[in-house]
Amino acid sequence: MIMKRGLSQKDGINQGELPLVSIVITTKNEERNIENCLISIKEQTYHHIEIIVVDNASEDKTKEIALKYTDKVYDKGPERSMQRNYGMIEIASGEYVMFVDADMILSPCLIEACVNELNKGESVALFISEIILGTSYWCKVRRFERSFYDATVIDSARIYRRDIFCQVGGFDGDIDFGEEWDIDKEVKQDGKIVLLDKTNAHSSPDWKLIGFIEKLGIVNPAEQNVIYHNESEFNLLTYIKKKGTYAKGFDKYIQKWGRDDPDVKKQFGFYYRFWGTFFETGKWRKIVLHPVKTAGMYWLRFCVGMVFLKQKTEKESLTG
Repeated sequence: MIMKRGLSQKDGINQGELPLVSIVITTKNEERNIENCLISIKEQTYHHIEIIVVDNASEDKTKEIALKYTDKVYDKGPERSMQRNYGMIEIASGEYVMFVDADMILSPCLIEACVNELNKGESVALFISEIILGTSYWCKVRRFERSFYDATVIDSARIYRRDIFCQVGGFDGDIDFGEEWDIDKEVKQDGKIVLLDKTNAHSSPDWKLIGFIEKLGIVNPAEQNVIYHNESEFNLLTYIKKKGTYAKGFDKYIQKWGRDDPDVKKQFGFYYRFWGTFFETGKWRKIVLHPVKTAGMYWLRFCVGMVFLKQKTEKESLTG
């Protein structure tokens, strides 16, 4: 049952009347991050939530920690698409399904805001703003860069109507990287994906994680409807290597939709990735106001671009 009005547990609504939200967390050796993620879910103002942890053969205490917060802890591999599909299709029973990574923290009113938006019936999935945590220069640069991507083709939805998610078959297990872009393109054929308004309807001054988030560079962290992504241990070399791994795996996604697809052109095109996404719809003002962060952002973009170019050249030499 989709209710057509805003919901707030402060209104005293019977829990049985609320749509169930299934949140799936995929893990592998995440004992350093998983507890804060789970605490942030347990601390939601919206309580009609089912937590599902799908682990991929962790060798640390990930599952032990997870079992303190939910009895729905499962083993599944070999990679994140199959883990997410297992949790969101085979295990979840919610009207809405959401996937998060173990190093993500949900702001306290986020799920309430998501349900309110989806219950309007105007969209089938939501983009959610993501804020990178960390106080180092490169973390601040990553936070700045990520702020440009909301609801663009670089972004991807985070929460879906489960019937639509199942209807398109979940994530395409044949696609190694780009699977989140892929499912969004499938879902958009059945309805709109909109960006959740970050503005919080009410504050949560007693949120347990306020101090933790503030130490990682965020002011008033409970006053936004966002996902915090903990990259406080960001390492530039590791980041570049990871992007190199991604570069090797996008071929199946590109082949599926074709290089002439408008979204694919933007996602892998030089102009949009280096200029368009940072200047469209008035976003250029942030570039002008933050020249130091902009310099770091373009250095990261340059490094990633070189990695992709290297991979492309190597592939062409092997096939040529």
